[in-house]
Amino acid sequence: MNLGIGRVNLYTLFAFVFLASLIGKSNASLGDHLPDFKECVQVCKTENCQNGNSVLPLHHRLLLWTCPAECDYTCQHVITDRRVSRDPPMISPVVQFHGKWPFRRLLGMQEPFSVLFSFFNFAAHWHGMSRIQESIPAWHSLRPYYMMFGYIGLASWSFSMIFHMRDFPVTEKLDYWGGWCQRAVRSLPCRRSNLPPGPRKHPIPANPTSVLDCYLRSAIHIALVGIIQNLMWTGFSIFRYRRLEKSWAAWPGMIVAWIIMAMSLELLDFPPWNGLIDAHSLWHLGTVVPAVWWYSFLIKDAQDDIAAHRLKA
Repeated sequence: MNLGIGRVNLYTLFAFVFLASLIGKSNASLGDHLPDFKECVQVCKTENCQNGNSVLPLHHRLLLWTCPAECDYTCQHVITDRRVSRDPPMISPVVQFHGKWPFRRLLGMQEPFSVLFSFFNFAAHWHGMSRIQESIPAWHSLRPYYMMFGYIGLASWSFSMIFHMRDFPVTEKLDYWGGWCQRAVRSLPCRRSNLPPGPRKHPIPANPTSVLDCYLRSAIHIALVGIIQNLMWTGFSIFRYRRLEKSWAAWPGMIVAWIIMAMSLELLDFPPWNGLIDAHSLWHLGTVVPAVWWYSFLIKDAQDDIAAHRLKA
């Protein structure tokens, strides 16, 4: 990677992070401007928030709920229940507040099913990393890269759980950045530029400049990079399947198709069922199987390369 270009990309990335950190919480949803909602919140604060947060349950305070935030949450559901009972369904009485649907909390968690499904993804990466350690020898040049992918997956889904437990500007940015990291290290060029050369005296790490370049490009041009990566992995699957004639060689393309279908759930945004499950939480559920499947492909791919190397030796 050209160092001059790398520095420019890095400076651009830092500038982007700084500007993103200045963006405050969204306050442009329809529910925010409802007079009934504003009045409800104001009355609640006046009547209940004179003595700090001492009236809140301990598990709510541990998740940083405050009395004003409690009033906001309570009034969201008071107004939503009132609108649902008053208006016919075709009018869509359920509206968003602060850019989010009014979810029902569980143990103080704002979006409990998104937390649960994020944990499923965390567990999938944890299990996948243990399979990598058991199935791919330490000398294999791609094993450190695959382990790095796993660690980033663990961090990303930890950030997702934290964000869906409590939505703050900092937890939101951590969630987004974790997702960007996952996309970056799944890049096909990182796979093709680090083919295994056979056993070495010391483990060979994946090319760090390739990984950094993938990360920078993903962070700055995430949509374009995602589309290109999907096309490249699909093409890679077709090429490998034709060459090897083994069903697992086509798995990356199938995984891409699965993820695209799961991602389409985000386009079908709808009020959460019973205040708990929405399209975004289902999207998280839909990524569990591809995560497990992906590790299976990495192992099959590495074992095939190892076998091919031994035949040539």
